[in-house]
Amino acid sequence: MRHALEAAYVLHARPYRETSLLLEVLTAGLGRVGMVARGARRPRASVRGLLQPFQPLLLGWSGRGELRTLRAAEPAGPPWRLAGRALVGALHLNGLACTALAREDPHPEVFAAYDAALRGLARPGAEVDGVLRRFELALLGALGYGPVLTRDVHGAPVRADGVYGYDPEHGPVPASAAHGGLRLRGATLLALARGEALPEAARPEARALLRMLLARHFGARQRRVREVLETMARPLAGRTAETPHGTAT
Repeated sequence: MRHALEAAYVLHARPYRETSLLLEVLTAGLGRVGMVARGARRPRASVRGLLQPFQPLLLGWSGRGELRTLRAAEPAGPPWRLAGRALVGALHLNGLACTALAREDPHPEVFAAYDAALRGLARPGAEVDGVLRRFELALLGALGYGPVLTRDVHGAPVRADGVYGYDPEHGPVPASAAHGGLRLRGATLLALARGEALPEAARPEARALLRMLLARHFGARQRRVREVLETMARPLAGRTAETPHGTAT
């Protein structure tokens, strides 16, 4: 079975045998796909240097089963230039996508959210926390784990001036009825629900909430997330010295 050229991003690449690469790829139509790029590491290979994270691609492949064979690769635009916190954030996106998405389980909305996140991270003065939280929420929603953010456990609308705990199964809990755990301002919950920029004071709250939700649903894979991130970070470490189109501090 052959697939015509399709929008894609390489999430992770590692050497395979003497001259090839094993790839984890996020595609627009088929979701996460495992591929072997035969001969991609040869000095004169046409795709040498192209199969890198954060490079928009058009890929074609063939085969069935867990590992497809890459047949064609073209750039779909210039690579997103990332450094500093923006690069670390992009690696976080790749780690989540590699571990949360099952292979060949299509989620076009996740691909769109990933592409939008890279664009956001590459903008001058990118608000990294907000970009990451929006992607995490899109990922959770696509997989059926979208959190309740706008109504509390009693069905009452979340108030911007309220303070809440959070029940992962049922949503915000008024602080007066919560027992330990997170404390979240209603304004933070509503900003997350609307996809709005997060004020600096809200960022730690939003980060803690999403960390809890991701751990709950993908907890068994969290060690794998860290391993993937560490492996991806090594060849990309030199990029932090590049002059990016946009970074955040």
